[in-house]
Amino acid sequence: MKRLLIIGIGAGDPDHLTLQAAKAIAATDVFFVVDKGEVKHELVQLRQDLIQEHGRPPYRIAEARDPERDRSAPGYTAAVEDWRARRALACEALIAEELAEGQTGAFLVWGDPGVYDSTLAIVEEILERGNVTFDYEVIPGISSVAALTARHRTSLTQVGRPVHLTTGRRLAEQGATADDLLVMLDAHCSFAGLDDFHIYWGAYLGTPDEILVSGPVADVGDRIRRLRAEARTRKGWIMDTYLLRRTDPADR
Repeated sequence: MKRLLIIGIGAGDPDHLTLQAAKAIAATDVFFVVDKGEVKHELVQLRQDLIQEHGRPPYRIAEARDPERDRSAPGYTAAVEDWRARRALACEALIAEELAEGQTGAFLVWGDPGVYDSTLAIVEEILERGNVTFDYEVIPGISSVAALTARHRTSLTQVGRPVHLTTGRRLAEQGATADDLLVMLDAHCSFAGLDDFHIYWGAYLGTPDEILVSGPVADVGDRIRRLRAEARTRKGWIMDTYLLRRTDPADR
Protein backbone atom coordinates (compact mmCIF):
# COMPACT_ATOMS: atom_id res chain seq x y z
CA MET A 1 0.00 0.00 0.00
CA LYS A 2 1.01 3.58 -0.53
CA ARG A 3 2.15 5.37 2.63
CA LEU A 4 1.70 9.05 3.34
CA LEU A 5 3.45 11.18 5.96
CA ILE A 6 1.99 14.50 7.14
CA ILE A 7 5.08 16.19 8.60
CA GLY A 8 4.96 19.29 10.78
CA ILE A 9 8.06 21.36 10.02
CA GLY A 10 7.70 24.18 12.55
CA ALA A 11 6.77 27.83 12.44
CA GLY A 12 9.59 29.02 10.20
CA ASP A 13 12.96 28.40 11.84
CA PRO A 14 14.75 25.42 10.19
CA ASP A 15 15.89 24.46 13.69
CA HIS A 16 12.25 23.88 14.65
CA LEU A 17 12.42 20.59 12.76
CA THR A 18 12.25 17.72 15.25
CA LEU A 19 14.37 14.59 15.07
CA GLN A 20 11.22 12.61 14.29
CA ALA A 21 10.41 14.95 11.41
CA ALA A 22 13.98 14.77 10.06
CA LYS A 23 13.79 10.95 10.08
CA ALA A 24 10.42 11.08 8.32
CA ILE A 25 11.84 13.34 5.59
CA ALA A 26 14.75 10.90 5.17
CA ALA A 27 12.25 8.04 4.71
CA THR A 28 10.26 9.80 1.96
CA ASP A 29 10.36 8.85 -1.72
CA VAL A 30 8.12 11.61 -3.11
CA PHE A 31 7.49 15.05 -1.60
CA PHE A 32 4.24 16.77 -2.55
CA VAL A 33 4.38 20.57 -2.76
CA VAL A 34 1.27 22.68 -3.26
CA ASP A 35 2.61 25.96 -4.62
CA LYS A 36 0.82 29.13 -3.49
CA GLY A 37 2.40 31.25 -6.20
CA GLU A 38 5.27 33.70 -6.47
CA VAL A 39 4.08 35.92 -3.61
CA LYS A 40 4.49 33.09 -1.09
CA HIS A 41 7.49 31.48 -2.75
CA GLU A 42 9.40 31.72 0.55
CA LEU A 43 7.04 29.15 2.07
CA VAL A 44 7.90 26.68 -0.68
CA GLN A 45 11.60 27.50 -0.50
CA LEU A 46 11.80 26.59 3.19
CA ARG A 47 10.29 23.20 2.43
CA GLN A 48 12.73 22.64 -0.42
CA ASP A 49 15.68 23.61 1.81
CA LEU A 50 14.59 21.09 4.45
CA ILE A 51 14.17 18.39 1.82
CA GLN A 52 17.63 19.09 0.41
CA GLU A 53 19.20 18.95 3.86
CA HIS A 54 17.41 15.92 5.30
CA GLY A 55 16.11 13.95 2.30
CA ARG A 56 17.87 10.83 1.08
CA PRO A 57 18.28 10.53 -2.70
CA PRO A 58 16.83 9.38 -4.91
CA TYR A 59 13.71 11.33 -3.99
CA ARG A 60 11.36 13.34 -6.18
CA ILE A 61 9.37 16.53 -5.70
CA ALA A 62 5.92 16.63 -7.29
CA GLU A 63 4.17 20.00 -7.44
CA ALA A 64 0.62 21.22 -7.93
CA ARG A 65 -0.74 24.76 -7.99
CA ASP A 66 -2.90 25.73 -5.04
CA PRO A 67 -6.43 26.63 -6.23
CA GLU A 68 -7.45 30.25 -5.80
CA ARG A 69 -9.89 30.96 -2.98
CA ASP A 70 -12.72 33.41 -3.59
CA ARG A 71 -12.13 35.93 -0.79
CA SER A 72 -14.97 38.17 -2.00
CA ALA A 73 -17.66 35.51 -1.53
CA PRO A 74 -20.35 36.53 0.99
CA GLY A 75 -20.34 33.11 2.70
CA TYR A 76 -16.94 32.53 4.33
CA THR A 77 -17.54 28.90 5.33
CA ALA A 78 -18.90 27.94 1.91
CA ALA A 79 -15.96 29.63 0.18
CA VAL A 80 -13.46 27.76 2.34
CA GLU A 81 -15.21 24.43 1.78
CA ASP A 82 -15.18 25.00 -1.98
CA TRP A 83 -11.47 25.87 -1.92
CA ARG A 84 -10.70 22.83 0.25
CA ALA A 85 -12.60 20.50 -2.07
CA ARG A 86 -10.63 21.77 -5.09
CA ARG A 87 -7.38 21.48 -3.15
CA ALA A 88 -8.28 17.90 -2.21
CA LEU A 89 -8.69 17.05 -5.90
CA ALA A 90 -5.24 18.47 -6.66
CA CYS A 91 -3.65 16.49 -3.80
CA GLU A 92 -5.52 13.34 -4.79
CA ALA A 93 -4.11 13.61 -8.31
CA LEU A 94 -0.58 13.94 -6.91
CA ILE A 95 -0.96 10.84 -4.75
CA ALA A 96 -2.59 8.82 -7.53
CA GLU A 97 -0.20 9.78 -10.32
CA GLU A 98 3.14 10.41 -8.59
CA LEU A 99 3.28 7.81 -5.80
CA ALA A 100 3.74 4.14 -6.64
CA GLU A 101 2.52 1.25 -4.52
CA GLY A 102 4.95 0.57 -1.69
CA GLN A 103 6.40 4.09 -1.80
CA THR A 104 6.22 6.79 0.87
CA GLY A 105 4.99 10.28 0.04
CA ALA A 106 4.96 13.34 2.28
CA PHE A 107 3.33 16.71 2.72
CA LEU A 108 5.48 19.15 4.71
CA VAL A 109 3.08 21.23 6.77
CA TRP A 110 3.90 24.64 8.17
CA GLY A 111 3.77 24.56 12.00
CA ASP A 112 1.84 21.60 13.36
CA PRO A 113 -0.65 19.62 11.21
CA GLY A 114 -3.21 19.66 14.02
CA VAL A 115 -3.25 23.43 14.62
CA TYR A 116 -5.17 25.62 12.16
CA ASP A 117 -4.30 23.60 9.06
CA SER A 118 -6.49 21.86 6.49
CA THR A 119 -4.18 19.01 5.40
CA LEU A 120 -5.65 16.34 7.70
CA ALA A 121 -9.21 17.16 6.63
CA ILE A 122 -8.14 17.02 2.98
CA VAL A 123 -6.46 13.64 3.45
CA GLU A 124 -9.60 12.23 5.08
CA GLU A 125 -11.72 13.62 2.24
CA ILE A 126 -9.49 11.88 -0.31
CA LEU A 127 -9.78 8.56 1.53
CA GLU A 128 -13.57 8.89 1.82
CA ARG A 129 -13.90 9.25 -1.96
CA GLY A 130 -12.12 5.94 -2.38
CA ASN A 131 -10.38 6.71 -5.68
CA VAL A 132 -6.95 6.15 -4.13
CA THR A 133 -6.02 4.19 -1.01
CA PHE A 134 -3.10 4.68 1.34
CA ASP A 135 -2.10 4.55 4.97
CA TYR A 136 -0.93 7.75 6.64
CA GLU A 137 0.90 8.97 9.72
CA VAL A 138 1.06 12.43 11.31
CA ILE A 139 4.35 13.86 12.59
CA PRO A 140 3.76 16.77 15.01
CA GLY A 141 5.65 20.03 14.67
CA ILE A 142 6.34 23.21 16.62
CA SER A 143 3.30 25.39 16.05
CA SER A 144 3.16 29.16 15.80
CA VAL A 145 1.41 29.03 19.17
CA ALA A 146 4.44 27.41 20.81
CA ALA A 147 6.82 29.73 18.96
CA LEU A 148 4.83 32.80 20.04
CA THR A 149 4.80 31.99 23.75
CA ALA A 150 8.48 30.99 23.68
CA ARG A 151 9.59 34.19 21.96
CA HIS A 152 7.58 36.31 24.40
CA ARG A 153 8.78 34.19 27.35
CA THR A 154 5.26 33.64 28.63
CA SER A 155 3.04 30.61 29.23
CA LEU A 156 -0.02 29.78 27.19
CA THR A 157 -2.05 28.79 30.24
CA GLN A 158 -2.49 30.14 33.74
CA VAL A 159 -3.57 28.29 36.87
CA GLY A 160 -7.30 27.63 36.87
CA ARG A 161 -7.95 29.58 33.65
CA PRO A 162 -8.88 28.14 30.24
CA VAL A 163 -7.51 29.38 26.93
CA HIS A 164 -9.85 30.00 24.02
CA LEU A 165 -8.23 29.38 20.62
CA THR A 166 -10.10 31.34 17.99
CA THR A 167 -9.76 33.34 14.78
CA GLY A 168 -9.73 37.07 14.16
CA ARG A 169 -13.06 36.72 12.38
CA ARG A 170 -14.66 35.07 15.43
CA LEU A 171 -13.14 37.60 17.81
CA ALA A 172 -14.67 40.41 15.77
CA GLU A 173 -18.06 38.70 15.77
CA GLN A 174 -18.21 37.46 19.36
CA GLY A 175 -15.86 39.72 21.31
CA ALA A 176 -13.59 38.51 24.09
CA THR A 177 -15.23 35.31 25.38
CA ALA A 178 -12.49 34.37 27.85
CA ASP A 179 -9.76 35.94 29.95
CA ASP A 180 -7.09 34.31 27.77
CA LEU A 181 -7.51 34.10 23.99
CA LEU A 182 -5.13 32.78 21.34
CA VAL A 183 -6.04 34.40 18.02
CA MET A 184 -4.90 33.10 14.64
CA LEU A 185 -4.48 35.16 11.45
CA ASP A 186 -6.41 38.31 12.24
CA ALA A 187 -6.44 40.41 9.06
CA HIS A 188 -8.47 43.20 10.66
CA CYS A 189 -6.72 43.58 14.04
CA SER A 190 -9.87 42.68 15.93
CA PHE A 191 -8.18 43.33 19.26
CA ALA A 192 -9.01 47.03 18.81
CA GLY A 193 -10.89 48.37 21.82
CA LEU A 194 -9.97 45.50 24.13
CA ASP A 195 -8.13 47.90 26.39
CA ASP A 196 -8.38 45.68 29.47
CA PHE A 197 -6.14 43.08 27.78
CA HIS A 198 -2.39 42.65 27.40
CA ILE A 199 -1.35 41.43 23.95
CA TYR A 200 1.58 39.23 22.89
CA TRP A 201 1.78 39.54 19.10
CA GLY A 202 4.10 37.93 16.59
CA ALA A 203 4.41 37.79 12.80
CA TYR A 204 6.63 35.60 10.58
CA LEU A 205 7.60 33.70 13.73
CA GLY A 206 10.89 31.86 13.48
CA THR A 207 11.96 33.60 10.26
CA PRO A 208 14.49 36.39 9.65
CA ASP A 209 11.49 38.75 9.21
CA GLU A 210 10.04 37.98 12.63
CA ILE A 211 8.25 40.88 14.35
CA LEU A 212 7.33 40.84 18.05
CA VAL A 213 5.29 43.34 20.06
CA SER A 214 3.82 43.05 23.54
CA GLY A 215 2.09 45.38 25.96
CA PRO A 216 -1.34 46.70 26.92
CA VAL A 217 -3.63 46.83 23.87
CA ALA A 218 -4.33 50.49 24.59
CA ASP A 219 -0.60 51.27 24.35
CA VAL A 220 0.61 49.04 21.49
CA GLY A 221 -2.50 48.40 19.37
CA ASP A 222 -1.82 51.23 16.92
CA ARG A 223 1.81 50.15 16.56
CA ILE A 224 0.80 46.57 15.75
CA ARG A 225 -1.67 47.76 13.11
CA ARG A 226 1.00 49.94 11.50
CA LEU A 227 3.70 47.24 11.56
CA ARG A 228 1.29 44.65 10.20
CA ALA A 229 0.18 46.86 7.30
CA GLU A 230 3.76 47.80 6.42
CA ALA A 231 4.96 44.18 6.53
CA ARG A 232 2.11 42.92 4.39
CA THR A 233 2.72 45.63 1.80
CA ARG A 234 6.45 44.89 1.76
CA LYS A 235 6.21 41.08 1.45
CA GLY A 236 2.78 40.62 -0.12
CA TRP A 237 1.63 38.25 2.63
CA ILE A 238 1.68 37.92 6.39
CA MET A 239 1.16 35.15 8.93
CA ASP A 240 0.66 36.32 12.49
CA THR A 241 -0.88 35.23 15.76
CA TYR A 242 -1.32 36.70 19.19
CA LEU A 243 -2.27 35.93 22.77
CA LEU A 244 -4.67 38.22 24.60
CA ARG A 245 -4.60 38.09 28.40
CA ARG A 246 -7.07 40.06 30.48
CA THR A 247 -5.30 42.39 32.85
CA ASP A 248 -5.73 41.67 36.55
CA PRO A 249 -7.63 44.67 37.98
CA ALA A 250 -5.02 44.82 40.75
CA ASP A 251 -2.34 45.50 38.14
CA ARG A 252 -4.14 48.39 36.43
